[in-house]
Amino acid sequence: MKKYPTRHLLVAAASSLSLAACAAQPGIAPAAPVAAAPAFTGAPLDAGVPSQLPRIARPLHYAISVTPDAQALTFAGEAAIDIELYEASATLTLNALDLKFAGATLTGADGKAVPLTVATDAAAQTATFTAPAPLAPGRYRLTTAYTGVINTQANGLFALDYPDKTTGKEVRGLFTQFEAPDARRFVPSFDEPSYKATFDLAVTVPEGDLAVSNMPVASETPAQGGRKKVVFRTSPKMSSYLLFFATGQFERLAAKSESGAEVGIVSPKGSGEQARFALDSLGPLLTYYSDYFGQPYPLPKLDNVAGPGQSQFFGAMENWGAIFTFERILLDDPKITSDATRQEIYTTQSHEVAHQWFGDLVTMAWWDDLWLNEGFASWMETKSTDHFHPDWQPLLDRVGGRERAMGLDAFATTHPIVQTIRTVEDTNQAFDAITYQKGEAVITMLESYAGEDVWRDGLRAYMAKHKYANTRTDDLWNAVEAAGAKGLTAIAHDFTGQPGIPLLRVGAVSCAGGNTTVALTQGEFSRDRKDSIEAQGRRWQVPVLAQAGEGAIARQVVSGGAGTLTLPGCGPVLINAGQAGYYRTLYSPAALAALRGRFASLAPIDQLGLLGDNFALANAGYQPMGAALGLLAATPKDANQKVLGEAAGRYEILYDYFDDQPALRGQIAARASAALSPAMARLGFDPRPGEPALDAILRSDLLDSLGAMGDPAVLAEARRRFAWLDRDPAALDGPLKSRWIGIVAANASATEWDKLRAMAKASKSAVERSAFYTRLGSAKDPALAKRALALALTDEPGKTVSAAIISTVARTHPELAVDFAQANRTAVDGLIDAASRARFVAGLAAWSNDPTMIAKLEAIAAPLPADARKPYDKTIASLKERSASRPRIKGEIAAWLKSK
Repeated sequence: MKKYPTRHLLVAAASSLSLAACAAQPGIAPAAPVAAAPAFTGAPLDAGVPSQLPRIARPLHYAISVTPDAQALTFAGEAAIDIELYEASATLTLNALDLKFAGATLTGADGKAVPLTVATDAAAQTATFTAPAPLAPGRYRLTTAYTGVINTQANGLFALDYPDKTTGKEVRGLFTQFEAPDARRFVPSFDEPSYKATFDLAVTVPEGDLAVSNMPVASETPAQGGRKKVVFRTSPKMSSYLLFFATGQFERLAAKSESGAEVGIVSPKGSGEQARFALDSLGPLLTYYSDYFGQPYPLPKLDNVAGPGQSQFFGAMENWGAIFTFERILLDDPKITSDATRQEIYTTQSHEVAHQWFGDLVTMAWWDDLWLNEGFASWMETKSTDHFHPDWQPLLDRVGGRERAMGLDAFATTHPIVQTIRTVEDTNQAFDAITYQKGEAVITMLESYAGEDVWRDGLRAYMAKHKYANTRTDDLWNAVEAAGAKGLTAIAHDFTGQPGIPLLRVGAVSCAGGNTTVALTQGEFSRDRKDSIEAQGRRWQVPVLAQAGEGAIARQVVSGGAGTLTLPGCGPVLINAGQAGYYRTLYSPAALAALRGRFASLAPIDQLGLLGDNFALANAGYQPMGAALGLLAATPKDANQKVLGEAAGRYEILYDYFDDQPALRGQIAARASAALSPAMARLGFDPRPGEPALDAILRSDLLDSLGAMGDPAVLAEARRRFAWLDRDPAALDGPLKSRWIGIVAANASATEWDKLRAMAKASKSAVERSAFYTRLGSAKDPALAKRALALALTDEPGKTVSAAIISTVARTHPELAVDFAQANRTAVDGLIDAASRARFVAGLAAWSNDPTMIAKLEAIAAPLPADARKPYDKTIASLKERSASRPRIKGEIAAWLKSK
């Protein structure tokens, strides 16, 4: 699953085991006698794998038939589940949530149907099926009929309303989202990753609709009331959270891939060639991954299904054979899609296709090892993008991902990559930058340690051994070590089993005989415990790549808290050359000054790494802000596009510090203009035919940052272009449309705000409509921000858009947004998918610089259970550190500006 900001849930619980009931059901074949077997095909769940269900049974096969009523937002379901029972019991407990049961029966090898009673437990998210007498171990078929709810947020079976691309008329599509614990909203199930089974799905839908699932259609037959029954082929053995179903007024653009599987993009009718860009990349990705992992893609087809709308929790989901992706990051609409979004379309699809192996074919045994899915898919999306689009320079983006992870990992509220998950809310919180970006950063480091060929050989062996099964993290390390990466497991355990960030301090540096000697000591970097963290004595075995001047890069593992490097050549010493390591480096003032002197000649990835490290170290008080600001000032005006984009963002952050000091803001804006204007002048305000994608993205980034800092030329140009729309509604169409609209929205007058709202309401594009409504929340004017919040509680923006409006308001007016969300908590909760509710308000507050917000959050969090208050604890820790450090940082920035 691809998480955004810009997924996955979890299984909840129970005690005993359960079955559900009704005699022969229409739509489900009558239960044939279940043949006795001399030996079961499986075994009880390994005691070492966590579970919230009794360990006395497991599923073999599900036959599910569903009839949705899209207008009533309900569905009727029938299921026949083949199970193995391992010990005598009168009860079977399965996961179930928001399901109402009409009855259930259990059929054994003798063909006799035993009636069952059904009791649901909403808190445990289970249904317990009880027989009149204890059942003997053996094989059974549980048959049940039930009804369920179609949600308006992305949990279980859910509805998305959107304007028809041709007529603008509102239409409704149905989709499913089951990761991690929401298959139980669709069918009573063993809704945990280790309970793999095969699935047959049949659905009854309007005859004009297209229905999609994991497997191709096996048959379609007419049904009553203008409907049809669609039966899909049997799925491979897979976890319940990977089951998928969608239906609606869709079209499918398809092709045959070199891997042999058919690939398709399923999208709302009228999408046409908007699906072409994604389709053209889908087949080659299948072929690339099949080769890389040494395992052919095992399904006959792979669809990627576009859903209008959005989620606060995720952007795309890796359902096996039927990926789901929100339309805004799947379809390429030339009227609004930017070059950055086009790359996001590619990387998002790369991520989900990687999951077809890492996550689907081989699945983590429990959510503790979620990173085996997400960290690896994140790493593979970058690797495959670099393979097919090296001109996009995706490897540079790993530095930004590492910084996002370290932003969480530097606080006491962090967690290890391999973490303890025991509740549904624990799982919701696990989908964060530690799992995704730290996971990717650590994998990058370990691949560098092992070597690309050894690493790939290990992954291939791992895939071959564990396909269609479940694994734990050490299964992977064992495979890579066996391929030749000796010592890797110990390093991997240090970085995945304990939280935090190693800090390498550069000590004495000397050069003699053409070699440089560098003394290093290892501590731990922290934002909220800088003065006490060293006493904990946490140690890592740290693989270090370092370079002196233009000399060759040397490799060494620093262990035991200290080490001495011997580097060929003489010159400024660069630690973490190539930025493959997950650690921070604190240079002596002399060593940093030497690097600053040659900053312009460093590789772009090292420029990005040094900027990230030194700003983080300065913000945390390990060195003065001047050390980082000196590097920013040394950034060449003709630097790599991504380095200039990073510099622009840094200037914008400095500008934001001084919202109470206009004179200092003016100084920062002037410095930013001097640094960035040459690139802006070279690029111009308008895209150029055939220009590199990175130039197009840099133009957009520069407009964004300069606009945020009040650059008069940019603001005037944005308003001038916005006025064009009065005579030509298509005047802004193109890759910069959202950027110009965003600049206007942030600085909008009431008249401009109303005009933007009217544009949103009139748009026939779900993506454009969502983008325009969301930008209404960015207004700096508090009165307009209040209007945006009020609008969010109406049906006008759309059920999945309103929460984004509130979040956007919070970026400029966090106190206003938090108070609004608390005052309207029940209504706001209805605008958020279940996985995001616990962290939504804490996320709004994270933008605040007001110290009084801390007490407000503590009061909100006080009555909450430990798992639900985790996001509040993280935000409170961040706000406390910010409140303590902000005066120092502002003072040091002001002093540096004065000295220069």
